[in-house]
Parts: sequence; structure tokens; C-alpha cells
Amino acid sequence: MPSPPDPLGWAGYAEAHRRARDLTGKPESVTYERTVIGGVDTMVVEFDFRFLGGSVGTATGDRLVTAFSSARSAGIPVVSLVATGGSRMQEGLFSLKQLQRVAHECQLNREAGIPHIAVLRDPTTGGVWASLGAGADVIIGVSGAQVAFGGRRVRVEADHAAFTAEGQFAAGLIDTVMAPQDVPAALATWLVLLTGTSTEPADVPKSLGGQELPANGWTAVEQARGPDRPHAPAYLESYFDSYALVGGDRVGGVDPGMLCGIGRRAGRSVAFAAQAGTATRPAGYRTAARVITMADRLGIPVLTLVDTPGAANDSTAEAAGLAAAISAVFAAVAAARIPVTTLVIGEGGSGGALALAGAGRTWITPDSYFSVIGPSAAAAILKLPPESVPRLADQLHLRPQDLLRLGLVDGIA
Repeated sequence: MPSPPDPLGWAGYAEAHRRARDLTGKPESVTYERTVIGGVDTMVVEFDFRFLGGSVGTATGDRLVTAFSSARSAGIPVVSLVATGGSRMQEGLFSLKQLQRVAHECQLNREAGIPHIAVLRDPTTGGVWASLGAGADVIIGVSGAQVAFGGRRVRVEADHAAFTAEGQFAAGLIDTVMAPQDVPAALATWLVLLTGTSTEPADVPKSLGGQELPANGWTAVEQARGPDRPHAPAYLESYFDSYALVGGDRVGGVDPGMLCGIGRRAGRSVAFAAQAGTATRPAGYRTAARVITMADRLGIPVLTLVDTPGAANDSTAEAAGLAAAISAVFAAVAAARIPVTTLVIGEGGSGGALALAGAGRTWITPDSYFSVIGPSAAAAILKLPPESVPRLADQLHLRPQDLLRLGLVDGIA
């Protein structure tokens, strides 16, 4: 096998490279292969940490560029099995600049609608994590793996939960964590989900709750707030044959009240963003925007389930960029070329609910309401006494039948 490029004339580099080749039987730290996973033709890129710490040099960059560009030409997804310490010291800045080449290829694939799944093995550190792994559509962390931008030898704190796959998941930076033996099945599942494109809108889910329309506005509010009313998990279980969740907003936040992912229904994929009845936090909106944007890029129709009394309005939410997060969802829905189907399944409170609503494709269940704001908040804004709240509920015309009559929804599920 040939010696590696040695732009700096690093003493002993050629010999170290030869030993790595002898140890692994591979020409470089990265290999790639076109194979079939879960019935999906896939380009698999694999890092070998035994080969100089899975580091990236000039020749490694060439291999990554070839793998991603070949996948793009063939129109097939990429799976990256990452285990790396980052850039190769022996090639200096020539090595570091490979990250730009890799990031460029990843962006070209995103623009071409090529799905990318990254599996973070132990360890995943340095610029490869930042340039290749962190931008994947779905990120799977292997349990116990070290995952961090700074490697253990160079960061301020040697060990901390934040530097693990589990810590990254808890912070909303990766989608899931699993044992190594569970990864192959997860890859098969996600590859099918990410390649199930369709131009047809998602079906409107059937209502799972009460079928009687409310007699007045306050009854509509009470039904929507009822403790026995079905919530998003029940709708997802009823609607999909199977589904997988993504976790977090990729910038450090998780909102358990926003369930996002992709499911299979009648042999095709449908992405979803579902509010679970709580006040939605900035991380929830950012996660929803991420999934809607990804689905649009991959050609997957979207279903949104609206159920929130409104956006979270505490100081923590404001400091976390609440308005910008809501804006991101409005923008994602507005920019989507794929159809967005919406069903209001509970409370539809203010702009925090409207952000998820697909224009021209919004339905509501009989046990729901949709309003400019909840009646109690409306009374506070208008400086009216608490006893005026039921009357305000009527004045807001928030019942399903009112909204249909006014042309504000497309139908009652």
C-alpha cells in the first residue's frame, strides 16, 4: 500500500501509517461501501479508531468526498459509522482543511435530498463530529460512547456526563442512545422511514375522543381540558403502523411536550410534530421546525397535532428565545413544498398553537377548541372580571362548529 501524503515531512509518520495498515488491513482510517440495509440501497462510511485514532488526513478526506459524492450521484442515503479523535496532527492544517471538504459534501447531499444517518461510537470527538456527525438528519449514539468536540486529552474537564452519548441526548443534541447490538435494526428502520417519499398529503386522523359538539364555548374549553381526553401519544399509536421519535432541538434543549419523528402508514412515510397538551417551550418549537424542514427536504408529507394552552411564557422560555423559536416553525410551515396536514386534538391556544397549523389543511376534533387566546387570558387582557370568562368563550367563537362556519378550519374530524 502507498505511503500517505506527508506535506509537513513529519518524522516517523510513514512508519506509523504502515503499522496502522498492518494492524487493520485497511488502507486508511475510513472505508466506504455500497450495501443494502433494511432493503434500502445505502452508502456506508466507516471509521476505524485503531487506524491512528480514526483521524482524518488528506487521503481520508479524499475517501469521504468520494463516498458522499457517489451517494449523491446514485441518489442513495449515507450511513456514517463514526469513531474518531478528529484531525490528524501529522498533516497539520492540511488535515484540518479536510473538514471543510467534508462539510461541503454534506451540504450538497442535503440540498439534493440525500438522507444521512450518523452513528456515534466510542469515541466521537473533534472536527469530524462537528463537520460530519452533528449535521446528520438522524443521530444515533452508542451507549457509553464518549461524544464531545474536545477530546479527553485537550478539554478542561477530563470526564463529565456532558461528554457522553447519554449527556448529548439529554441536552437534545442527538436523537437516541442505544446498545451496540440494537444499532443494525435501528438503521434498517430509519432508512425505510427517511426514504419513504410521497407527494400525497397525510391522511386526517380519526377523532379518538367524544363525538358530540359542544353546546357553548365554555363547554368546548372544558372538554378540551378534560383529564380523560386522548392526547398525542394515543393519536400516534392509532394513526401509524410504526414510528420513531427524534429527540431535541440540536442546540441544547428538549421539550417532552412536543413529540416529533417519522412514522409509516399504509406503506409510506409521514413526518409528524405533535403537541402533548402542555405549554410548548422553545426547544419544542425548534424541534418541530427541524423535523418539518427535514421532511420537506426529503419529500415526506407532514402531520401536525395541535394541543397546547399556548406557548410557555415564563422567564426561562423568554431567555431561551421563545419568539424566534415560534418564528422558526411559522417559517418552516410557510416554506414547505410538501403538504402539511393539521388536526387540532385539544386546546388550540393562540400563536403557540397556530404556528403548527398547515394553511388550507387544518381540521379539528369535536372535543377541541381553537382561539386567539384562552378565555381566561382574554379576560385578563380586556380587564374583565373572572365571572366573564364563560361569556367570553362564546364571544370568541372557538367551538369546532363555529370555526367551520367561519371558514377557519377545513372540517371536523
